[in-house]
Amino acid sequence: MRIAVISTSQVPSNTANSIQVLKVCQAYKQIGHEVLLIIPGNKKYEWEEIKSNYGVTEKFEIRWIKSVKKLHRYDFAIFSIIYARKWKADLIHTWTHQVALFLNWIKKTYLLELHELPTGNFGPKLFKAIIKSSNKKRFLPITQTLAKRYENEFQFKFSPGEIVISPDGVDIERYGNKQTPSEIRKKIGIKDNFSAVYTGHLYAGRGMNLMVELASLLPEIQFVWVGGRDNDVAYWRNIIIDRNLNNIMIVGFVKNELIPLYQMAGDILLMPYEKSITGSSGGNTVDFCSPMKMFEYLASGRPIISSDIPVFHEVLNSANAIFCDSEDSLCWRDAVLQIYNHPTIAKSLSVQAKLDAQGYSWINRCKNGLADF
Repeated sequence: MRIAVISTSQVPSNTANSIQVLKVCQAYKQIGHEVLLIIPGNKKYEWEEIKSNYGVTEKFEIRWIKSVKKLHRYDFAIFSIIYARKWKADLIHTWTHQVALFLNWIKKTYLLELHELPTGNFGPKLFKAIIKSSNKKRFLPITQTLAKRYENEFQFKFSPGEIVISPDGVDIERYGNKQTPSEIRKKIGIKDNFSAVYTGHLYAGRGMNLMVELASLLPEIQFVWVGGRDNDVAYWRNIIIDRNLNNIMIVGFVKNELIPLYQMAGDILLMPYEKSITGSSGGNTVDFCSPMKMFEYLASGRPIISSDIPVFHEVLNSANAIFCDSEDSLCWRDAVLQIYNHPTIAKSLSVQAKLDAQGYSWINRCKNGLADF
């Protein structure tokens, strides 16, 4: 099948939404489909740069289309659909509601990702128009909680055949390294101490203050932060210097292809999300988010300590993670020490995490989205 994937994400970039788009494209390619990615932009980038930034190996066609910002992506939606039809796409996969609206008008089959509730003056009206159409479509909300929020907000029910809950995923094949955390730390040049690792952005809602406090409570543990924009990295490095903390290492941004190594270098993986989470596109997503790092952490086969966010329980449980209140630094301290002092507990959590990750591959996600459609 020929699948055109249409997104307004900036590519290349280090945003979570752009990473997900590329992973979806690769997964379709891996299961035998022809893939065309259509995104806004004025410049074409070489495949080697895309491959390195996103950790993808399956090459697929990418088309950048110029878009005028003041037209709110409606021009991009129209020209993307025209290009996809010229390419003879059998199916459209999109995150963009403007695209879905126009596809309904021309009776073209599509899959629509749902990652947050529509906002603004026109967002809700646009979605109401989408759900009223009888055109063949399928919705892919990232969590059960988000699907219910949509139903409550718009006073309707998804029919069974038009919805597949589609959490974010992970490239299972990238997590086959059998080396110990100690061996991997030596390989990538990290000081070989017992390490608690965090990967991801450093902006609001990610629990950076908690991790600073945790480092002060546990001077014997090395904390490794991987990721973040340059200005955020500089800000937190200054905080660490002011606090005179010597056990936090901020690596900063690394290319996606290296993320598995840094995660597997940890003896513990941390998910200290706060009760308000700012996504890469802005807005609070704490009630319905599906962080990619959650699935990457599972695939790493390392003990996970996570904030006790209700929606995380759609994936995590007491067998594959330890939960703590995001505002209780002493609970986090005790959880780290529990893993540090009890190797059997660490082993049990690690084994179950690795096992549970198998159900969340990007390939399985794409197969499920297409099943019986």
